[in-house]
Amino acid sequence: MRALLPLLRTNWAWPVGIPAATAARLPRGASAVPGPRRAMALYRTEERGQPHSPDYRLYFKNVAGHYISPFHDIPLKVDSKEANGIPTKRARNDDYENLFNMIVEVPRWTNAKMEIATEEPLNPIKQDLKDGKLRYVANIFPHKGYIWNYGALPQTWEDPSRKDKSTDCCGDNDPIDVCEVGSKVLSRGDVIRVKILGILALIDQGETDWKLIAINVNDPEASKFHDIDDVRKYKPGYLEATLNWFRFYKVPEGKPENQFAFNGEFQNKAFALEVIKSTHECWKALLMEKCDGGAINCTNVQICDSPFHCSEEEARSLVESASFSPNKGSNEEDTDQVWHFLGK
Repeated sequence: MRALLPLLRTNWAWPVGIPAATAARLPRGASAVPGPRRAMALYRTEERGQPHSPDYRLYFKNVAGHYISPFHDIPLKVDSKEANGIPTKRARNDDYENLFNMIVEVPRWTNAKMEIATEEPLNPIKQDLKDGKLRYVANIFPHKGYIWNYGALPQTWEDPSRKDKSTDCCGDNDPIDVCEVGSKVLSRGDVIRVKILGILALIDQGETDWKLIAINVNDPEASKFHDIDDVRKYKPGYLEATLNWFRFYKVPEGKPENQFAFNGEFQNKAFALEVIKSTHECWKALLMEKCDGGAINCTNVQICDSPFHCSEEEARSLVESASFSPNKGSNEEDTDQVWHFLGK
């Protein structure tokens, strides 16, 4: 069996003005200046098709400019020393154990329901369709669109054939979702480092649809947040608003309120990390064809031993062969300004 190609690791930008001699004396991974170190941009995005149209796609590239799958080729863990998700050494401390990559699909306050296209080669971000029409989440007073930066953890998969022992429901066939609660409005396609704080178990049409609560490690207040109770302490009302948002967001479409496991109680960081571990194991089985992934497209560039591995040239051909119509996209502002007031 060939050695697995190591997944991309997070690199650090050396602070400007630090002499090379000083750098050489520092231990590996140490910082010469106080405060958080910022990661170099390892990923870029490329738009194809018209925004707010069924043809719109946002593809991902690595630092070398090669097309990759955000679902499969971006590592789950930050600074991961893993090959195909298999640890080669223990994390140095709890901080590193709780650092994950998050792919931002939907910036806060926007309405377009953007998501990783799990059934397409290289899994670009696209706008979801229902009955041939672009989907937008409703504005439900007092909220405007999504109330967090919303996205997913790469290299995770909620297996629709595997019943979750804590919810007694199978997975929803997607990467695990993340609600980033920091103070910044991020951009679609951003790949950020997050700390996991807790998790909510949404039951959507009989399927388990986990919602992780996390914070961008580069948020100005990130150092204060370590677990779910810190969200209650420093952002009072945010968890209650999150629960209500997920409970009611489909009601304007004529659907019933969503339900939750654990009576809608948020679970803590330790519980959330176990869920991430489980969904990562499901993803590994998917990529190694040890389970039936159905229509999920597992094409990847980084996982050499995966039967779905392709070359960089093949990945480029896949993107260039995608067809896009010349029709102009719609104006999102024309579709998302209706406000809904839900009474008891």
